[in-house]
Amino acid sequence: MRTTYMAKPSEVERKWHIIDAEGKTLGRLASEAAALIRGKHKPGFTPHVDGGDFVIVINAEKIRLSGNKMENKKYYRHSQHTGGLKVTVAQDLLRTKPERMIESAVHGMLPKTRQGEKMKLRLKAYAGTEHPHAAQKPEVYELRG
Repeated sequence: MRTTYMAKPSEVERKWHIIDAEGKTLGRLASEAAALIRGKHKPGFTPHVDGGDFVIVINAEKIRLSGNKMENKKYYRHSQHTGGLKVTVAQDLLRTKPERMIESAVHGMLPKTRQGEKMKLRLKAYAGTEHPHAAQKPEVYELRG
């Protein structure tokens, strides 16, 4: 009789992946990064065990958006005070805080649970090519497609 394999938290081995965002489309990059963070690329993926890897995204300022999204896509945040809604257009966010654009896209693709909150901490996005994670020996990850 065969049994289904269920990963245990003690068996999880985390790797570091580095993704170069230069010339890549935001949504395609975000979906692959979210799959790496969740651990869906591993053969022993178990939904209730957080078995994902760390993802470093570099060159966030060189990300692309298709169509007219650069002018039309809006990012909202609220200060929790009356009248505190702030709206930022994608091209302004890309100019000022390009990391936040990638974080927003990837976080939207992760589970909205306590486990998902822990997963969010494993995404590291940087505007340029420099990052402080060389000691972790990240492997270069090529996006599919």
